[in-house]
Amino acid sequence: MMSAQGLDTPSLFAQVGIDIAVLQDPAARIPADALSQVWDLAVAQSGNIHLGLDRPLAARYGYLDVVGHALASAPCLRAGFERLARQMAVVSDAATFALQEDDAQGFWLTLGHIGTARPVPRQRVEYGMLTLLMLCQWLTRQKVEPLAVEWVYPAPVNPGPLRVAFGVPMRFDQPASRMLLARQDMLSPIPTHNPSLWELHGRLVEERLDELGQTHVSTRVRSELARVLHQGEPRRDDIAARLHLSDRTLQRRLLAESSSFAQLLDETRCELARQYLSDAHRSLGEVADLLGFADQSNLFRACRRWFGMPPGQYRTQLPPRRSAASHAG
Repeated sequence: MMSAQGLDTPSLFAQVGIDIAVLQDPAARIPADALSQVWDLAVAQSGNIHLGLDRPLAARYGYLDVVGHALASAPCLRAGFERLARQMAVVSDAATFALQEDDAQGFWLTLGHIGTARPVPRQRVEYGMLTLLMLCQWLTRQKVEPLAVEWVYPAPVNPGPLRVAFGVPMRFDQPASRMLLARQDMLSPIPTHNPSLWELHGRLVEERLDELGQTHVSTRVRSELARVLHQGEPRRDDIAARLHLSDRTLQRRLLAESSSFAQLLDETRCELARQYLSDAHRSLGEVADLLGFADQSNLFRACRRWFGMPPGQYRTQLPPRRSAASHAG
């Protein structure tokens, strides 16, 4: 996508110490922070703070390998994305994807990142969301359009290109970056649905996860925790149900991996706290809510334990998250 817009992508990758040839290896993993740095450099080199908001390019280059084939054989978008939510680690160790039903209108598709020390450029998230929308259109062979789109970021100086790309007004400074799709679109049959291939591709994705070391229950628990923490502190049995396990089985498997639910909950919160506190636009109250704490006092106690200081003091030592307007520099 970047090369199609005239950027010197080998140079961009070289500047962060990555041989671009690694992209030809489907089993290779690129550190999430390094990829964010590539995006920052690409925006600076192009001078385009809306890099990635081109529908044809997102449709052409948004290739998901074995996951895309699995989605193409799904009975409908809802079924495909429910599976994707459980298997997102085959696409990225850091990216998270969640599907949440909205009783009134349809389903929210939420994208996020965990385990990153560097702020994730908004362009990277916007391109991911647009790629997801174009994927929906390709899978259904219909003109699927969102009912609403929300971003965790503050509004850019010129939100026009975003409105053009997604076709609806945007809401900014929201708890999550997400897109609302109509129930009819999510439940419409996918023309290429094939029950046998749906089952086969499901097994292939699980095998890929195993090859990548992503089948550990502890890894899956942390991913689920990151998806639901903003709704309040999750119970272990709820997470077990999301993983299609009994509470007792989850306990036993975590014990076999020398881990525990309480430990994973604390580690996930700590990782997300680093990310949320780097965003000066988020109040401490909002950070506490996003981490599932009942009140700010719990956040203060946790930060003293994690970082040896209260959250406000820790925030002053972090590099600030840059606003959209500063990306062109």
